[in-house]
Amino acid sequence: MAKATWNGAVLAESDKTIVVENNHYFPADTINKQYFKESETHTTCPWKGVASYYSIEVDGQVNKDAAWYYPNAKEKAKQIEGYVAFWRGVKVEA
Repeated sequence: MAKATWNGAVLAESDKTIVVENNHYFPADTINKQYFKESETHTTCPWKGVASYYSIEVDGQVNKDAAWYYPNAKEKAKQIEGYVAFWRGVKVEA
């Protein structure tokens, strides 16, 4: 079971994560949506496609762009389309 936490809150928990490039990607239905705010940030990966970001907000503290996902992943990354991964101090334990 993988679990993502930040600032004392459980952001996501799943036994169905997919690991790509050492990142656990969590199914979208396993994130605790109350902590996630859509971000305007987008980045591009040559083989995964265009990533969208969420900022995480817990107890009034914001971790900008701390989660990302690929809404329309390229063919080689279709298995993680819509899945959410974390960085920027979010602790992921597996």
